[in-house]
Amino acid sequence: MKNASPFKWRQFEAAIILLCIRWYLRYSLSYRDLEEMMLERGLHVDHTTIYRWVQKYAPELEKRCRPHLKAYSDSWKVDETYIKIKKVWFYLYRAVDSEGNTIEFLLSPMRDAEAATRFFCKALYSSACSTSQACPVAEQVAQPTALTDTTTVTSALRVINVDKNAAYPRAVANLKAAGVLPEHVELRQVKYLNNLIEQDHRFIKRLTKPGMGFFSFETASRTLQGYEAYNMIRKGQLQRVNKGDVRGQVALVAKLFGVAA
Repeated sequence: MKNASPFKWRQFEAAIILLCIRWYLRYSLSYRDLEEMMLERGLHVDHTTIYRWVQKYAPELEKRCRPHLKAYSDSWKVDETYIKIKKVWFYLYRAVDSEGNTIEFLLSPMRDAEAATRFFCKALYSSACSTSQACPVAEQVAQPTALTDTTTVTSALRVINVDKNAAYPRAVANLKAAGVLPEHVELRQVKYLNNLIEQDHRFIKRLTKPGMGFFSFETASRTLQGYEAYNMIRKGQLQRVNKGDVRGQVALVAKLFGVAA
């Protein structure tokens, strides 16, 4: 029996829904901007409807992208940027490899060793899944001790580049002591080595600016999942689609959701 369409019982066609989601996650647009753009095409779609679509399908896009990601290099660059939620700044941990490919991200209310440890665990799990192509997608990150089985898969990791945040050495030491992170992995705290990821933060700032911040942690988390997922697609991180191949990327998103492009 075929799986039910994720767009079943929706008022609008799946192609229209995916179009709005793709444009919102790819370009610096507000929900009201998209409402007007759809109206120009003769479609009356309320901006709150588009908001609900993004909240529903942005996490689903990331989930469906994960099994198709290419393997990462052995050098990681880790840093955090700021995301405003209800006028309060939160921290978005992000990691890319030496080629600029997004590895993982984590939204956190705190910027401490515990948050850094959770992020490293999530990144190690994602890297292991990308390497083995056999791991299920985990929506929530368990405690570090639950990830000890990934050490054999992540042994190719060579170095992690971070800034001078004192939480990173403590997190790495804890993970090595727990057997989650291999002992040979080097931690380098040299700021200029992280220029690549600091430049990569710009796309997040550009996309979040039209919305003037988020109104809840859950809303921010779901939307950021979509931003990061589509950025992976844009970078050409998924198999059988290249960076700059816009038509191929559109067709890929449609294929991931079982929709004819």
